Amino acid sequence: MRTAFMAIVGRPNVGKSTLLNSLTGEKIAIVSKKPQTTRNRITGILTRGEDQFVFLDTPGMHKPRTKLGQYMVKTVTGTIGEADAAILVVEPHGAAGDIELNIIDHLKSNKLPALLVINKTDTANGETVGKTINAYKDLYDFASVIPISALKGKGVDTVLDEAEQFMKEGSWFFEEDEITDQPERQIAAEIIREKLLRTLDDEIPHGTAVVIEDFSETSKMISIRAEIFCERESHKGIIIGKHGEQLKTIGTYAREDLEKFFGMKVYLNLWVKVKENWRDNVANLNNFGYNRKEL
Repeated sequence: MRTAFMAIVGRPNVGKSTLLNSLTGEKIAIVSKKPQTTRNRITGILTRGEDQFVFLDTPGMHKPRTKLGQYMVKTVTGTIGEADAAILVVEPHGAAGDIELNIIDHLKSNKLPALLVINKTDTANGETVGKTINAYKDLYDFASVIPISALKGKGVDTVLDEAEQFMKEGSWFFEEDEITDQPERQIAAEIIREKLLRTLDDEIPHGTAVVIEDFSETSKMISIRAEIFCERESHKGIIIGKHGEQLKTIGTYAREDLEKFFGMKVYLNLWVKVKENWRDNVANLNNFGYNRKEL
């Protein structure tokens, strides 16, 4: 029996969560075209033969402007410090940016072995991919460099094969059939937040948080009461929509995914409340599930 904990790191919106879902074959992390979708560390577990891969999806590394942003960045650096190896995900844009250089500095200071995964190669030509490989090869001694398209599943098996080199002998940390260690409430909250990102424009979804106030289950149904917090009264009106139509749409999309994930009927009750500037309030962040220790 062997296992390895691997941090998936990179700037926002490079496809880290899509890669996690593709590696595990399950939708564990929410995905969106909007940056900074992931706020917490998300654990995805894949057991293959005698090997158990534990992938740690992290928020996108960025320059924080709020206490929530500080929490997200500390989650990235803390995960790098705890992992056995890292998977640095970049886009085929040629030269490395300041964010990538910052991440590489953290890899160096932790002496952490790493794979370089160049994602979204389906959107670039071979010349650009080649320039990206050349730009990174002298920045760090990557164990492997792997061009992929996580969205289309191309090259993902190669990532798994290359990740085997980081395996260490020892008992597994999770049961063979486990795919994540996220509590059911957190999974439900994240699915609802994904639908806010999907249906709302611009900055509004970034100023929202979802808290599960009640989660009860019978043999036939799961009942969920969730509160959506936003930062302004005007945002509350937009989330609810005229005659409640927007909130109804959010609820419909969320319920479909919740029923798919839990494999049973879900009754979903959504409420919208205002907490001004909650992203800069430590008490609110702690209440919303963002650990005070990381702030």
